[in-house]
Amino acid sequence: MMKTMTGIMGAWLISLNCMAGPTINVGMVYDYLDGDKSTYLKRVFNGGDSTAFVRVSIKEILYKADGSSEEVEVKTQTDKRVRDGLMSSPARLIVPPNGTQGARLLFMGDREQERYFRVRFIPVVPEKEDEFALSSEEARDYKKTLSAGVNVLAGYGTVFFVRPKETRFDTQIENTPNHYQLRNQGNSVVVVDEFKDCASSDRLHCKPTTKTHVLPGRTLRFDKQPGRHYRFTLVEGRAQKVIEVKA
Repeated sequence: MMKTMTGIMGAWLISLNCMAGPTINVGMVYDYLDGDKSTYLKRVFNGGDSTAFVRVSIKEILYKADGSSEEVEVKTQTDKRVRDGLMSSPARLIVPPNGTQGARLLFMGDREQERYFRVRFIPVVPEKEDEFALSSEEARDYKKTLSAGVNVLAGYGTVFFVRPKETRFDTQIENTPNHYQLRNQGNSVVVVDEFKDCASSDRLHCKPTTKTHVLPGRTLRFDKQPGRHYRFTLVEGRAQKVIEVKA
């Protein structure tokens, strides 16, 4: 059985409603900021038939030694004027039907160690206090354009990885007759992507494909089962390598 120490969640959903209204899509739910970069452009597409008013919310994810995590507010630096973490510019997006808008994610602060953030894109029915620069009358008119009953809209959360400024990959492999173990000895997350556990006699007979993030200092291990063939892509930043493991 595969054991993962990360517990990183993918997309989350506020609610689904098949009636007319905005329908946003943020693309990939995992994004990575390389050590030599400080900004990242995230595009939000609205496939619905109404304008989407989207609020961008960011919290930092702190991982504990036992593998659990908590989300906390993004800190400010000691002078209290600049954030120590990730911010979105702008923090409010107005996306027309079948249109796209971009949010520029900017990291400022300490990058000695890798850091992790939850970025939520939340469509809202705008109110005056939501800072979308709409008058009360414009907000009322917008509500009228939505189908009856559409007051909770679908939103998405993504995980944003900020690699250390001096990124170093060091993945240690232990391949024995009984198990396979991958330990991340570097200082940035590695990804075990497109993991396939298939029957050796029939490569089309496979368990569901998985994707696992292995944080620095963490281990992924699975026991080999007779008659099974394992295949995955090891992703270390921009480098990718296909690995096959036979029981």
